[in-house]
Amino acid sequence: MRRDGLFPADAARWVMWTFVVVNVVIVEALFLSAGSGKNGVLTAAKFFGVHAALLMLFQLLLVARIPWLDRRIGMDRLTAWHRWVGFSLLWTVLTHATLVVLGYAELDDASLGKTFVALSGVPASLLGMLAATVLVVIAAISTRSLRRRLRYEVWHGLHLLLYVALGLSFVHQLLETTTFTSSPFATVYWWILWLFAFGALLTGRFAMPLWRNAHHRFRVAAVVPESDNVVSVYVTGRHLDKLPARAGQFCIWRFPGHNHWWPANPFSLSAAPNGEGLRLTAKAVGSTSAGLRNIPVGSRAFVEGPYGAFTSLHRTRPGALLIAGGVGITPVRAMLEEQEAGDIVVLYRVRSEADAVLLDEVRELVALRGGRLHLLTGRTGEHGDPPFSPGSLRRLVPDITERDAYVCGPPAMTTAVLSGLRDLKVPARQIHAERFGLG
Repeated sequence: MRRDGLFPADAARWVMWTFVVVNVVIVEALFLSAGSGKNGVLTAAKFFGVHAALLMLFQLLLVARIPWLDRRIGMDRLTAWHRWVGFSLLWTVLTHATLVVLGYAELDDASLGKTFVALSGVPASLLGMLAATVLVVIAAISTRSLRRRLRYEVWHGLHLLLYVALGLSFVHQLLETTTFTSSPFATVYWWILWLFAFGALLTGRFAMPLWRNAHHRFRVAAVVPESDNVVSVYVTGRHLDKLPARAGQFCIWRFPGHNHWWPANPFSLSAAPNGEGLRLTAKAVGSTSAGLRNIPVGSRAFVEGPYGAFTSLHRTRPGALLIAGGVGITPVRAMLEEQEAGDIVVLYRVRSEADAVLLDEVRELVALRGGRLHLLTGRTGEHGDPPFSPGSLRRLVPDITERDAYVCGPPAMTTAVLSGLRDLKVPARQIHAERFGLG
């Protein structure tokens, strides 16, 4: 709900854009005050170089999993922004490198090939070239065509080379005479910015998960098959009332005694956190999720999170429409426990009633709160049109524009629902959808 005149997502975006604008203004001022390069081309190269460094810092912050940002914006959006900033960084770095070679070729009246070879013999330039090469490799494997061909673990392992590129570029900046060493203020500012970015990354990605797992000591309390291909895993631990988890969020789960360390999956909490335990419910779609039903009770669990903005924190209206497809019902089922009695409508899309995961629990929770549940099966709606067409949505929920709509399901279904909601003129602030994934 609205707090202090701003919705949580709006407040987070204001903070982010203010941070970006302030730092861009500072960098521009430092660039202009530092003087020009040895010729016009090298001055342009310098311009792209300092902005590449700034983009690199933004890259770190977007994937640092800062809890305040994650709860208000969501990991999916932060990761998408990280992706686009990454491609912007790639082209900025390549432009910087090209202009450096062109600038020195003009300065020395030498060929481009000879200049490139000469620069590769300079330690600072060589480190920059290596960093640019690593960025090109990461960008190549991150294109959709290649990304879909790689297993997540392979892609993620290669993607970690980004940290190698960051290290190389950081040393490259230290060795070069740059805008950021042009004055004591520039030097202090740049070190503070780097320390802040690296500190946020190390805290969010490493220190906090390690501390939480050492503190809470997560263990598997029960493994309950829900159907032939769906299983619920109950996890307990110490002091879980202190874990800042909310219904609708997800965690990244590892079971080190059962699988290798690197297989990890983002599974939503399928029950609202109660201070005593957590529950995930997963469908067997891969080797990791399929093996969950074989986890021995008492096994250690390593839990990262909770993450995600798919929560009641973003409610803007008294009425709620919860739309789920398949196993996407899990965060919706958890959110039902937090809903107040009354104005709740749930649309649950499955192929057949037999495929409806946790259906009895959903029915009971909806009934307890005096809401309405529509189980949507088959290929079409009651009038022969797609179940999430604007007409179908309007017939099922006549006051749809007066509700907050939460959507979770397969990508194709989510896309169809969002399209239908937009066609019905449901305000964007009232639409909440989050795609749970690591890549």
